[in-house]
Amino acid sequence: MPFMFLRETIRAYRAKDPAARSNLEVLLCYPGLHAVAVHRIAHWLWCHKFRLLARFLSYLSRWVTGIEIHPGARIGRRVIIDHGMGVVIGETAEVGDDVYMYHQVTLGGTTSERGKRHPTIGNNVILGAGAKVLGAITVGDNARVGANAVVVKPVPPGVTVVGNPARPVERKRERESFVPYGTPVEAAIDPLLRDIESLRAELTEVEARLAAIAAASRSAAQPAEK
Repeated sequence: MPFMFLRETIRAYRAKDPAARSNLEVLLCYPGLHAVAVHRIAHWLWCHKFRLLARFLSYLSRWVTGIEIHPGARIGRRVIIDHGMGVVIGETAEVGDDVYMYHQVTLGGTTSERGKRHPTIGNNVILGAGAKVLGAITVGDNARVGANAVVVKPVPPGVTVVGNPARPVERKRERESFVPYGTPVEAAIDPLLRDIESLRAELTEVEARLAAIAAASRSAAQPAEK
């Protein structure tokens, strides 16, 4: 049945999204839920060779929800698409259970040849807003992909990646079950933040030196003017 996972998916939204105030609100007002529910029908049609009807149904879903899921993609249980606008999931993409993805995520291909060309996303993965995972690569279980990261290489299980191209960063292995947007923001975790703070300190020091030089120059010029 296409809707066999509807109840547990609603529970997952309630558990992870503090804005979800009731089951009915999730059922009526969450486009991510609608897109995945329609996809289950479209995927059944695709697997039973009703390809044109499946594509047309997915097209209607994209028009209504702003989320494009190819009917050939495989979507696991309790998958949450938060906000959802601009999400694109390609034909040969595979998404595991308990995956949480935000708006403008792309699971895309890097070749026009047929066959497996889209990513495989493991269980309990978080894909931050704007993340791009490209090619027939695997993102391992419990991995985190930061906002706007561009991932073109496999991501090991439990690793957080950020940037373009995406690279691993340290992440505290606490017992939390969910990290919004996939990337903790503590300065001790992301080396980029430490680099930025260091550059700011150096810039402040340089500005202070230039101000002192300018003041000394003005003081030296005053007696000559008199």
